[in-house]
Amino acid sequence: MARQKSKNKTFFVSHLVHPQTKAVLQSRADGFDIKIEIGDVLADGGQRIKELGNDLIGVLVQYPDTEGGVEDFKALGETIHKQGATFSVATDLLALTVLSPPAQALLANMSAFYAVYHGPQGLKNIAERAILGARIIQEGVNKLGYETGTRGKDENGRVLFDTVVVTVGEDKVAAFLESAEQEHNINLRNFEDGRVGVTIDETVDYQDLHDILALFSSHSNSSQQSITVDQLVESLPGKGKVDIPEVFKRTSRYLDHPVFNSHHSETELLRYIHHLQSKDLSLTHSMIPLGSCTMKLNATTEMAPVTWPEFASIHPFAPVAQAGGYKTMIDELEMDLAKITGFDAVSLQPNSGAQGEFTGLRVIRKFQEQQPGKKRDICLIPVSAHGTNPASAAMAGMRVVTVKCDTKSGNLDMADLKSKCEKYSEELGAIMITYPSTFGVFEPEIKAVCEVVHQHGGQVYMDGANMNAQIGLCSPGEIGADVCHLNLHKTFCIPHGGGGPGVGPIGVKSHLAPFLPGHPLVATGGDKGISPVSAAPWGSASILPISWAYVKMMGGRGLTHATKITLLNANYIMSRLRPHYPILYTNSNSRCAHEFILDVRGFKETAGIEAIDVAKRLQDYGFHAPTMSWPVANTLMIEPTESESKEELDRFIDALISIRGEIQAVEDGKVERSGNVLKNSPHSQKDLLIGQWDRSYTREQAAYPLPWLKEKKFWPTVTRLDDAYGDLNLFCTCGPVEPVDESEDGITGASAPNPT
Repeated sequence: MARQKSKNKTFFVSHLVHPQTKAVLQSRADGFDIKIEIGDVLADGGQRIKELGNDLIGVLVQYPDTEGGVEDFKALGETIHKQGATFSVATDLLALTVLSPPAQALLANMSAFYAVYHGPQGLKNIAERAILGARIIQEGVNKLGYETGTRGKDENGRVLFDTVVVTVGEDKVAAFLESAEQEHNINLRNFEDGRVGVTIDETVDYQDLHDILALFSSHSNSSQQSITVDQLVESLPGKGKVDIPEVFKRTSRYLDHPVFNSHHSETELLRYIHHLQSKDLSLTHSMIPLGSCTMKLNATTEMAPVTWPEFASIHPFAPVAQAGGYKTMIDELEMDLAKITGFDAVSLQPNSGAQGEFTGLRVIRKFQEQQPGKKRDICLIPVSAHGTNPASAAMAGMRVVTVKCDTKSGNLDMADLKSKCEKYSEELGAIMITYPSTFGVFEPEIKAVCEVVHQHGGQVYMDGANMNAQIGLCSPGEIGADVCHLNLHKTFCIPHGGGGPGVGPIGVKSHLAPFLPGHPLVATGGDKGISPVSAAPWGSASILPISWAYVKMMGGRGLTHATKITLLNANYIMSRLRPHYPILYTNSNSRCAHEFILDVRGFKETAGIEAIDVAKRLQDYGFHAPTMSWPVANTLMIEPTESESKEELDRFIDALISIRGEIQAVEDGKVERSGNVLKNSPHSQKDLLIGQWDRSYTREQAAYPLPWLKEKKFWPTVTRLDDAYGDLNLFCTCGPVEPVDESEDGITGASAPNPT
C-alpha cells in the first residue's frame, strides 16, 4: 500500500498500464484527493519521477505492459525507493514463470488449484506455449509486410511474452476489425492509433494460429500471400525453442512445496480435493449458523450454469453483440433486483459487499458535488454498524460522525441523530444504516431516520447485508433509502465460504442513476458515472447465473415465503434457547429479525467459560460455530436462514442446551473450571485414541455427548490450541527438508532450507 506523505499527493501511473486499471485507480484516488499522473515512467531516465521528489506517493507499472512490452525496472525501483515512495507492479502471474519476478508472491488463492494441477513445470510449459504462439504470429505478419513495432521485443526483435501489436494503418483499422470479427470469428484489440493487438494464451491451438495468419494475409499487399504455421516454426531460431534474454529470465525457484508437485492427474487432483473437503465442515454436514453471513443452500441447479462455456469462457471485453444471452441475463437480473429492492436502477459492477458500500458512497458524493452550498462530506454512522462502513466512508473521502444507539434495545438514538443532523446540516452528505440492525432487530424508527436525514440534505445509504429479512415484506426503496448494496454471495445464493467469490451490486433511486459506475472499454453505468470500481464492466459476471437462476426459480411468492421462514426459524431457535441463555437484544414484543445474539458473557465469572469455549465445543456436536464476539464481544450471533428444516434446527438447539448443561456442571462445582470438556474441545480422533487418557471426563463424553452423534459424526481435524498464541506464532507449512550430505566440500543438499 502506498503511503500519503504530503499535501501535494501524486501517484504516477505508467501510460502502458491497462486502461481499465487506470480507471479503477482514479476511482480509488478521488476519495483521498490523490492526484493521478499518467506518463512514461522511463522517459529521460525517469526524470519526471525524480522531479516529483517528496510529493511522490508511489508508482505503478505493468509487467508485461498493455502492449506486451517487458522492461527492466530495477533502476527505476531504486530511484522510487530513494524518494521514500512505493513501487507497485501489476503483473501477469503466468508470465512470472519465465520472466524475472518484480514482486514476492506468485499465487493468488483463486489460482491455487490451477497451479496444483499443472505444477511449476506445467505452468512454465503453458507460458512458453504462449510465447511461441506470439512469436509465430509475429514472424508471420512480418513476412506478410506488417510492422510489429519495437515494444515487447528482445534485442533480437523477438516478442517476449504473449502479445503482438501490429500496425495496419488508421484508415484500415475499422475494416480490418470488422473482417476479423465477421469473417474469421476473431476479436482483436484496437489501440485506436492504427494498431491492433493479438494476445495468445494456452487455449489458442494450431487452427487458431492458422486463422489469425489468414486474417492478416487477406489484408496484406505483400507478394507473400500464403504461409503455414509449420513453415514459421521452422524459420524461428531454434525451430521454436523459446529463449529468454538473461536480464529477463527467471532463475529463482517457485512452487517447491510438495502439494504443487504431487497431483498432476485428474484422479490424484480429485482425491486431493476430496481430502481437503473431508476436513471442512460444510452445509453437506449440518447448518452453519453464522450471524450476518446468511449461509444458505446453494442449489445444484443454480450452480451448474457456472461451468457452461457460454458463461465461463466469455472474455469480459468481448463485443456485447457476441454475448447477447449473457447481456440478457445481466439486464434481467438488474431489473429483478431493482424490483425486489424498490429502486430504479442497479449496477452489478461492485464485486464484494465492501466494494458495494464504497461504490454507493462514491455515487452519493458525485451527486452531492452537483448540489449548491457547502461541501457535503459528513457521513453519519451508528455505533452498531458493520466495521466496513466507516472504512468505506473514509475511502470515499467522507468524514465519519458516529450516532449513538440505545443500550437496551440496540435501536438508533433518535435524539442523538436529530442533534447530529442539525449540527452538520449544511455539510451532511449521508447516513449509513443497516436494516434490520446489526443487532438483529428491525429498527422501529427507520422511516423517521430517512426523513430526518433528507430534511437536512443528506442521502440514505442502506447496508443490505441483512436483506434476507426484507425480501417480499418490505424494501429499502419503500422505506426511504436512496442507495443500498446487496450481497449476492449471501442473500442471493452465491456461495461465499472461504472468502469468495462475491458480488455486491448497488440499487439506487432515479436521481442517483446517472452516477452509476461506467467503464472505459464497455458502455455501462450512467451518463455522469463515477470511474469504475472493478476492472470488468459487470464485475464477477461469470457467477451471476447463480443468482439469476435463484430469483427465476423462486419467483416473488417463493422469495417472500423464504423471508418468512427465515424470520420464523430465528425466532424459533431464540424462543427455545431463552430459558437456558440470556438473549441480548429483542424488540418490544421480545422478537428478533433473522438473527439474534446469545449472551454468554456471564459464564466467564460463574464457570470460567467464554464464547470461544462454546464455539469450539459445538464442533464436537457436529456444528459450525455462530459468529463469535461480534457485534458484541464474547457473545454468539446466530442466523439459521430459511434453508434449514425444523429437525435440523432442533439438533442445533439440543446441542446448545446440552452445552449449557456442561456449563452448569462447572457452575455447580461438579466439574473443575480448568481442564473440563469445554476447555479441551474440540476433540479429534487422534486426541481420543493416542496416548493415556487422564482427563476428568470420559472419551465418550468428549466424542458423543448426544446419542445421534454415534451415527452421524463429523470429526474435527485438530484439537484446541492457545488462540492468542497461535495467532501470534505461525508455523511453517513448508515441504520436508531432504537429508543433507556432509561432504569434504561442505554441506550440500537439494532442498536446503531458505533462511528467508
